[in-house]
Amino acid sequence: MEKIIDLTQIIENDMPVYPGDIRTNLFRTKYLDVNGYNDHRLEISMHAGTHIDSPMHLIDSKEYIYEAPLGFFIARGCILDVRNQPVIEMKKEYEELVEDNSIVLLHTGYDKFYGTEKYYHEHPVVDLSLCKFLLSKKVKMLGIDMPSPDRFPFEVHKFLFKNRIFILENLTNLDRLIGVKEFEIIAFPVKIKADSSMTRAVARISLKS
Repeated sequence: MEKIIDLTQIIENDMPVYPGDIRTNLFRTKYLDVNGYNDHRLEISMHAGTHIDSPMHLIDSKEYIYEAPLGFFIARGCILDVRNQPVIEMKKEYEELVEDNSIVLLHTGYDKFYGTEKYYHEHPVVDLSLCKFLLSKKVKMLGIDMPSPDRFPFEVHKFLFKNRIFILENLTNLDRLIGVKEFEIIAFPVKIKADSSMTRAVARISLKS
């Protein structure tokens, strides 16, 4: 048996977006009672909602996100409880918590502010000391429940991208993974010719009988 936890923000019309990004437009174009079927149209930035940033987003990379090996987006998960830390630095205890070739999640608790000024302008930032540790562990992806691991000039983004570590942003429900010893993260990008992609991110927990 297994349990699936949804870690994804909903995509809807006029949803929260990063300051400066385009508005999300989701609207119905066909109606069952008029046209015989329903259909919808979506206009969206690749950085709205829960999404994956690939290296092409901020460094000189020729690889679109659909070209990245799918193995980057599914792996054993590790979660670090980093609430109440304005700067998320490396700690000795992480050496035992983070496994090689995993997907690491940072639980800041900031998803509760999703869509507010506080969410976009006061979120914590990740220190390069932690990034260097993630690199030493060959981590595939860093997942966060906030809009970005850093601010301009985005040195954390660039460090991770230069070392082929993807970034999974705008997660939610990470609190439900605190205390869970073993789980898998699955967050595949859409097969899209773009720098980044929306995703349906989930955690899969095996329930031992």
